Amino acid sequence: MKAVSTTKAPAAIGPYAQGMIVNNMFYSSGQIPLTASGELVDGDIVEQTNQVFENLKAVLAAAGSSLNQVVKTTVFIKDMDEFVALNEVYASHFGEHKPARSTVEVARLPKDVKVEIEVIALVK
Repeated sequence: MKAVSTTKAPAAIGPYAQGMIVNNMFYSSGQIPLTASGELVDGDIVEQTNQVFENLKAVLAAAGSSLNQVVKTTVFIKDMDEFVALNEVYASHFGEHKPARSTVEVARLPKDVKVEIEVIALVK
């Protein structure tokens, strides 16, 4: 096992790693809309989801992977009524690549954000 860490994404806000590599697979911790310096992006679901993807791209790059290598995502959303807007942003980041996905509405997320996403990806 190898822990993945980068300063290009927010530091973990608890006792966990940004991600782990095991047997050429990368498992990310959930990313929320914090900037790399730890500031909360306090915008709508579109702005928050775009920041989450910037964080995911950074931890994937640190792991030697990319969005094109993602095989599974788990999306946690605070309000399923915002699913359409989230889905449009999600699709714009993945393009033609369509990994498996689960989406779950949750009562509350860290720092009361609107979205959290984690990924599993192949490591090059």
